[in-house]
Amino acid sequence: MLKYIIKKLLLMIPVLLGLTIIVFLILHLAPGDPVHKVVGPNATPEVYENVKRSMGLDRPLIIQYFDYLGNLLKGDLGSSILQHRPVADIVMERFPITIGLGVRALLLSFLIAVPVGIIAAVNRNKLLDYFAMTFALVGISMPTFWFGMLLLYFFAYKLRLFPISGYGTWKHLMLPVITMGLTDAAVIARMMRSSMLEVIGQDYIRTARAKGLKEKVVTNKHALKNALIPVITLLGMRMGWIVGGSVTLEIIFSIPGLGRTMVDSIFSRDYPVVQGSILILAASVMISNLIADILYAVVDPRIRY
Repeated sequence: MLKYIIKKLLLMIPVLLGLTIIVFLILHLAPGDPVHKVVGPNATPEVYENVKRSMGLDRPLIIQYFDYLGNLLKGDLGSSILQHRPVADIVMERFPITIGLGVRALLLSFLIAVPVGIIAAVNRNKLLDYFAMTFALVGISMPTFWFGMLLLYFFAYKLRLFPISGYGTWKHLMLPVITMGLTDAAVIARMMRSSMLEVIGQDYIRTARAKGLKEKVVTNKHALKNALIPVITLLGMRMGWIVGGSVTLEIIFSIPGLGRTMVDSIFSRDYPVVQGSILILAASVMISNLIADILYAVVDPRIRY
């Protein structure tokens, strides 16, 4: 397992390198000029050129990229053009908010989806199964941003049970976590049901029942672990979706996370902040997939060997 983990970590390096090239080119070739954001519309050509030279944007694009890459290898993400602060400080300030929101939503989705999927599978084609899959279908069909606005309207605006925007207390987190967690739980519940149905039809499950084991023991001890393998695969993918999807929720709920910072920086052409934010978010997605691979071995010893 250690060799496997080291190999996966080494494979992340060329992926991140390729990502830096793509993001760098897209940002610098897109319409817009960060120098105008700094000097304003009334600056003289001399002032414009001096500021552009001081920011290093007058050099060829390939030289700018290798300068950026050299600083990146030293652990320097650069400085914000507009905020005049190190990008690393901005990321360290905002990233815990985004990842905290995502992890809470993911935990909520699994706490709901795994039991719902098991109940639906055990009660296949019964009332509980139809009810659970109806919930899953509604959750999959409902856009996250629309669901978030509905919760804001009813629970924050009408009933005034939660604040409309901001960050700092559990009340501020409740609505965005529920929004993301419930919509994600719908996908996981369908996967859990399908996986459980496949596993409980296996020969070793019939053998366990023939031995006289209680249905609860057969389901929770013998079937659940093997049924979790596809769900763990989904875990890695959904973690990436949650980190990326938090951008929308951070804007709707006015949460000062890294996703909202990245969007604001795109509009203001603050290249270093955008590049640093995307790099950190991409690394977090790859690490979450690595964690999912490690969990395979925890759940199924055959994979470990």
